[in-house]
Amino acid sequence: MKVVILAGGYGTRLSEYTKTIPKPMVMIKNKPLIYYVMKIYAKYGYKDFYIALGYKGNVIKNYFKKRVHDWNVNLIETGKNTMTGGRLKRLRQLLNDETFLLTYGDGVSNVNIKKLVNFHKKNKKLVTLTAVRPPARFGALKLKGDKVKYFKEKSKLDEGWINGGFFVMEPEIFKYIKNDKTILERYPLEKICKLKKLGAFKHNGFWQCMDTLRDKKLLEKNIHKLNHH
Repeated sequence: MKVVILAGGYGTRLSEYTKTIPKPMVMIKNKPLIYYVMKIYAKYGYKDFYIALGYKGNVIKNYFKKRVHDWNVNLIETGKNTMTGGRLKRLRQLLNDETFLLTYGDGVSNVNIKKLVNFHKKNKKLVTLTAVRPPARFGALKLKGDKVKYFKEKSKLDEGWINGGFFVMEPEIFKYIKNDKTILERYPLEKICKLKKLGAFKHNGFWQCMDTLRDKKLLEKNIHKLNHH
């Protein structure tokens, strides 16, 4: 099964780094973030990668000039301003009309990919996403007027489930992607959800994306958790 990694975005909220390099190339303990993303799949035997490049794609190309492990890494330019759905559409010919895996180049998790794939096959959905609960950033208050009715220190459970990436997709997804401007998470996934063909694989373990400098620091502290289940 092929693995698609979307790695073309601008990463503007992490501008301390992304003025010169794309977000998936930000270093965490001497390795770029995208390396950790790929390692998650490789651990379960998925080593056939298709990386959709955009913003500063040459930096990613330079990194993969040297062979990394026994991974098969295909780097595809998908346009500087192409949206997530459009980037995927541009890879269509390479995916051979087969079920494939897809995730973002800026989020890591210790999700069990084998279990995710089995869950997808069993439920016969068009798309399965990994649902995660991000660590809550703030404590919760409920107010009545200016009195505090409820006070709770921050906990993961206060946050709802969100799309954590780590998708399994059937080639039928391409029917819902119009062009370069299509945002995968808007029309395609919203439509597939309405058709009751979108599954959620719940993951309660480690998950962290990197949108801000705060996230980078958290990743540096917690990257070892990728090895724990």
